[in-house]
Amino acid sequence: MDLAEIFRVMRRRWYVLLPGLLLTAALMAAVALLVPVTYQSQSTVVLLNSQKATVAYDGNPFLSTQTSLTGMADGLARNLNSDGSVRELKSRGATGTFEAKLADNAQGPLMWLTVTGTDEKAVLASAKVLTGYAEERLKDFQKQQAVTPKAMIRMTTVVAPQTPVAQTKTRLQYLVMAGGLGLVLSLVAVFYVEARRRPRPPRRPDPAGEPAEGGTGEPESVPGTGEEGADRTIALRRPPEWSRAAGRRARADKTQAEPEAGRVAVTPAAEPLDEEPTHGQRSHTGQRDR
Repeated sequence: MDLAEIFRVMRRRWYVLLPGLLLTAALMAAVALLVPVTYQSQSTVVLLNSQKATVAYDGNPFLSTQTSLTGMADGLARNLNSDGSVRELKSRGATGTFEAKLADNAQGPLMWLTVTGTDEKAVLASAKVLTGYAEERLKDFQKQQAVTPKAMIRMTTVVAPQTPVAQTKTRLQYLVMAGGLGLVLSLVAVFYVEARRRPRPPRRPDPAGEPAEGGTGEPESVPGTGEEGADRTIALRRPPEWSRAAGRRARADKTQAEPEAGRVAVTPAAEPLDEEPTHGQRSHTGQRDR
């Protein structure tokens, strides 16, 4: 089946295709309403060495980086993703989902703080709350260990919470899935109806003299219309009994008539007439014939 035939079938069964397309449009509209647009805001922070550790660098923390800061950043991110931190953020008015992790391809203790939600303004406010809470958690860790203020690791914001950006990838995926599913089901329904409504060719009759299994040996009548059906029916009929008996008698009479005709033609040639008198004597020719 080529593309032109597919379009012909779709045009012929439009009354099946049209409701399917309407249902597909309704399904896509429902997906658009049930799957709202999400917004995302992200900030970037970095951990810096303590004031005491930067004395040799004239107090410049960016010249004094240690691998221990990366480990501290990883520990802080895990704490921010915990259930306790999420509850604390919710109590402070933050909404949406929160994520804290080490920045990809970072060469230092850089962290990404991300907030995702359906309200654009609420997402931006929650991103600010998350950034401030991360700095508080870093100080709490060190206070629990009785670290002096001059020896504490510090945090600074590299990128402030950004304006929320719409995330349409997930919604678009659901819309494409709903549309594709509805279109496929509509086409399946169209071709199913086409297969059911298409006329089937008539069944060929069985060869003469070979009755079907379980039959009585009588030739089956073949359904047909017009002269073609009548010719097939006549060809399968057997001659009546009186016709076959008359034929046998005619063949027997012909067989009997042929030997008699042969003897009549040969007898005059075998016994010629004798015109001379025999005077009571037998003919020698007759003896020879005997």
